[in-house]
Amino acid sequence: MAQNYDIKPEQSVELLQELHILTRDGKLNQDSRRKLKQVYHLVQFIEPLIREVVAEKGDVTIVDHGAGKSYLGFILYDLVLKALNTGEVIGIETREELVKTTAALAERLGFARMRFINETVAESISDSAIGKQVDIVTALHACNTATDDAIRFALEKNAPYIVLVPCCQAEVAAELRQVKARLLAGTPLGEIVRHGIHTREFGSQLTNVLRCLLLESHGYQLTVTELVGWEHSMKNELIVAKKGHKRGGARERAESIVDTFMLGNLKARFIY
Repeated sequence: MAQNYDIKPEQSVELLQELHILTRDGKLNQDSRRKLKQVYHLVQFIEPLIREVVAEKGDVTIVDHGAGKSYLGFILYDLVLKALNTGEVIGIETREELVKTTAALAERLGFARMRFINETVAESISDSAIGKQVDIVTALHACNTATDDAIRFALEKNAPYIVLVPCCQAEVAAELRQVKARLLAGTPLGEIVRHGIHTREFGSQLTNVLRCLLLESHGYQLTVTELVGWEHSMKNELIVAKKGHKRGGARERAESIVDTFMLGNLKARFIY
């Protein structure tokens, strides 16, 4: 097999083949290279958090919401947890066939400290099999409201760390369209939603601003940045939250934003 310099030397080639990132003859196409680069970048952010938790308590539990094929969970296990010889990855996914597939792959590869659960985020909050506390909650491109559900799970579990790469979220944009006429009549800020493309993009931006304020109101300190270059992905915002101190006024600012943009129907999602 030809050497591929995009793959980390300690990475299991068999795993990448099973995830269909590598072909059977070891080739990496452009789409796979882009996907792998995103996951590797995310691992670089998460690995120090894992090591910090392990240094403190000797173990770590990572819960990955909207896990899908569990690219992130598998690569975290392969590159970090395997060498540490401790720690567990729990993938939460609503599609039963994916849960069966990923569980079978973990068993085949001997990744004994990985497990996969077929349930919604709401169900996972009260699932005694997960436990009352987890250390790191991740959600990579969890679509629509799944990122919000992952935040609620992390807050319920009092997770010290939360790592999010949000995907599309249509709720806020849809609500802005409903109140467009009132916004245009009531405030110059209504111009933000005059055109459909602006409504969509602003809705996405506003969603993440409200998510950040929610986390800050619950005592998290945030780093918000881009995951990789925009040429690799348009859904590229990375939010890393660490339990620390509450930001004074975060809840009040969120309430003001919700009121200004007439998003009262969504208040319960972003302010609690």
